[in-house]
Amino acid sequence: MARRVLEKNTFSTGELAPELWGRSDLTAYANGAARLRNVFIEPSGGVRRRPGIRLVDELDGPVRLITFEFNTEQTYLLAFGDKRAVVFEDGVATRWFETPFGVEHHDLLNWTQSADTLLVVHPDASPVRLTRTMAGDWQMTLWAWRATNYDTAQPYYKFIDPAVTLSPSGTSGSVTITANADVFVDGHVGTLWRIAGIEGEITHVAGPRVATIALKDTLPSTDATIDFSEQAFSAVRGWPRSVTFHQDRMVIGGSRDLPNRLWMSKSGDLFNFDLGEGLDDEAIEFALLADQVNAITGVFAGRHLQVFTSGSEWMVTGDPLTPANIQITRQTRIGSQSKRTVPLVNIDGATIFAGRSGREIREFLFTDVEQAYGSADLALLSRHLVTDPVDQAFDADRRLLHVVMGDGSLGTLTLYRSEAITAWSAQSVADCQFQSVSVSGGDVYVCLRRGDRYYLGVFDEDCGFDLQTDQEIDANEPPRRHWGNLDALDGLTVSAWAEGTLSDGLLVAGGTVTLPGNVGPVSSVQIGVPFTHEIYALPPAGRDGSRPHGGNAVRLVSLTLRLQQSGQLRVDTGRGLRDVALPVSDDAAGTETEKETLYSGDITLRSLGWRRGSGGTINSGLWRIAGENPRPFLLLGAASEMGVND
Repeated sequence: MARRVLEKNTFSTGELAPELWGRSDLTAYANGAARLRNVFIEPSGGVRRRPGIRLVDELDGPVRLITFEFNTEQTYLLAFGDKRAVVFEDGVATRWFETPFGVEHHDLLNWTQSADTLLVVHPDASPVRLTRTMAGDWQMTLWAWRATNYDTAQPYYKFIDPAVTLSPSGTSGSVTITANADVFVDGHVGTLWRIAGIEGEITHVAGPRVATIALKDTLPSTDATIDFSEQAFSAVRGWPRSVTFHQDRMVIGGSRDLPNRLWMSKSGDLFNFDLGEGLDDEAIEFALLADQVNAITGVFAGRHLQVFTSGSEWMVTGDPLTPANIQITRQTRIGSQSKRTVPLVNIDGATIFAGRSGREIREFLFTDVEQAYGSADLALLSRHLVTDPVDQAFDADRRLLHVVMGDGSLGTLTLYRSEAITAWSAQSVADCQFQSVSVSGGDVYVCLRRGDRYYLGVFDEDCGFDLQTDQEIDANEPPRRHWGNLDALDGLTVSAWAEGTLSDGLLVAGGTVTLPGNVGPVSSVQIGVPFTHEIYALPPAGRDGSRPHGGNAVRLVSLTLRLQQSGQLRVDTGRGLRDVALPVSDDAAGTETEKETLYSGDITLRSLGWRRGSGGTINSGLWRIAGENPRPFLLLGAASEMGVND
């Protein structure tokens, strides 16, 4: 006996992992999809064809993208490449400067900003301080610790066995120091040491146990002493791993040789790490000691100082933080990736971090009820889209978290906690891999790799293609079919949108593309790499509260799609993809040309043909949408009327 079932979908739970396709009992199933590619999920639950990517520039090689906010109106994008960084302002490269960071340093690059100063660190390279002056100049310098003639207020540490002693040959000036164990290496030349509280610089290393030091003050005696230490950060011992600012202190989290140690500067004196006498405003230093490895991977200034390690997450409390009242408490045992720095992102009070497994995106969120932090997994329903995250950035205007994956894909999470929306989709660019992402001035910039070529692009609502270039000739020039200045796209197969006509399969050769004869000479053209948006329905599931349809024969009776401001629709209801002509909407917005092509309203399609079983493939759903026309498309919801033969 046949019966009819109505399914409704708003896609507010995003693309569900295939292992959940049999879980029609889940609430998320009713508003999920089997495939959501090259679309963004609206906070309201609709699905929009993503903007194309406008080509900003071709890059010399791989880069790490960093946003620099000088003030509310001036935001810059910094592209850190191989020993150099390029400054982009409004998508235009304005200047460049040398840096100590090469391509080999990109994975563990870490940074933080305070006012007009950006601090950039890496455990194997000297930390730098980048400042943008009021005059518009950029200055990059190495960190300079607070110093006097007798003392440098930087962290110190004794890296060898506590019982090892040093014996100085004199009490002042240049003296020889002899250790009773191997201590010195050639790289120690130029580093600062403290012996019995007196600072000096190593000027010569004669061997593993003998060195010469130039003392800055007088030692109390020449007796052998265990009271000595060397600067915590150096080419020998490594440099800071992570950095942030919290309660008017600079916080350094870990280094290459001290991975679980935390340093906090003197309050109001960011480069002063002198522990002094432990007064309230003086520097703080301690190690994270626990029953598992806790190499610090990131520090974040949120509601509390948050410390992320390779094995767990910690909360540092104290109001204010002082050497006497500081407390550190382990909160969760998730752990973060140690081989790659994925920037920590704050979204509505939650700190988003990539879990150690490489398959999780977690939110570290404080709950008032428990007075503790929890780490909910935001990728629980879409685990298949998260693969070794390498970079992430949050577009606050559109509520979109973009996560670059190790396989070159881009996962996009629509996160709107107040409306209980956590929905994933995935983005791709033909023959390209995403390398880095950053949000600057409200725009989402990405670094793309294609073979051995690298591109900087930005998502642009006015673009229908990827790596798009717009060209237009002056009014006094004759229309043309041949368009040049496309060296960045040389060798690519592109499409062109020329005065309302779409041309596909055009090859860029010698930086030039020729429009087909049926298009004719034109005065303006948009050229880029086409992409296809895809929306696939999940396998049909019963809505009578009992079970999925299982092996019953089902058929799609009708499909009603609610569109808004859409200029295209290509849908498959069982007989293959076909274009659906959209009527003119009475409330269409935009120019007269756009009003003729954009539609808002319902489209109902009818279908014939029975299917048995829901299957487990990507095409198990009763309908799918896929289109590459560079026109807007926004699907607010879908209603499927099915026939079920019991």
